[in-house]
Amino acid sequence: MFRNLFLSHNLVLGIINTPKFHPFIQHFSFPFVPSTFCTTTSKSESESESDAHSFAVSYLINNFGFSTQSALKAFNQKQVRFKSPDKPNSVINFFKNHDFSDSKIRIIIRKSPRLLSAEPHKNLLPKFQCFLSKGVSSSDIVSMLTANPEILKFSLEKRIIPRFESLSRFLKTDKDAIVCLIRQWYSFDPISYDHAVANINLMTDFGVCDSAIATLVQTRSSIFGSTDFIKTLEEIKGLGFRPSTTTFGIALTAKGLGVKLWDEKVNAFKKWDWSDEDVLKAFRQKPQCMLVSVDKINLVMSFWVNQLGWDAMAIAKTPHILC
Repeated sequence: MFRNLFLSHNLVLGIINTPKFHPFIQHFSFPFVPSTFCTTTSKSESESESDAHSFAVSYLINNFGFSTQSALKAFNQKQVRFKSPDKPNSVINFFKNHDFSDSKIRIIIRKSPRLLSAEPHKNLLPKFQCFLSKGVSSSDIVSMLTANPEILKFSLEKRIIPRFESLSRFLKTDKDAIVCLIRQWYSFDPISYDHAVANINLMTDFGVCDSAIATLVQTRSSIFGSTDFIKTLEEIKGLGFRPSTTTFGIALTAKGLGVKLWDEKVNAFKKWDWSDEDVLKAFRQKPQCMLVSVDKINLVMSFWVNQLGWDAMAIAKTPHILC
């Protein structure tokens, strides 16, 4: 027990008092932690685990600016597991060779440290090749993956390609499908994805046109996470919107923002003496009017009513002014 406490004490001191290190010899300009933690081959399993812990945590702190707490969290959640710089350096060099700058690599690793444990030619290269084969440019890949690197940790065959095939059915080009997939990946985790597929199929069966579905997929994919989607579809249809028109998708987007936000906008119009029926009439005529913010509603109404002297009811009859 005393020995384990001694090791833990040394580990904490090693993290807090880590000196500055010399730069990589090849390709990458970040500093790295020398592999002095593994000095013998006769260490016990607990000592080996301690070495991996100490090296990986120090690597994240010194190379990517992790706090001690966040680096320990990444290790304890098994996001990073390496005892030397070889594997993480190979990942860094892979990104460098695909035109990622040092600053962008830092952003990616801070968002998804588990990528440092990847095998570049096995785990990363096939995904890059897939994206390129679908018409996405190298510069687009850099910008999109910097913003959303999480997609790189998932299986190409089991997760990425099936989702791509689902999206490509509605989007015009393969490039559009890949771009949407990368940008909206957070909406296509296993649970949300199952809901999304079910709700997209429900929209198709309901008669919603492909162009409306495509717009929602690209701009409001979170709407497909609803567990009671049929109720919203029936409500929009009941307001007089035909599923086969693009305005149905716009109205669905407005309603899909949630009851709270919808009510806030209704109340904003009521402050200008609109009734509930006035709001619904304006919505039926121009559903986009319920997509503008509460602030914009008040600014536009103030301009036309207070500055130009219009009757607020006149705007209810010409809601396109709000858009």
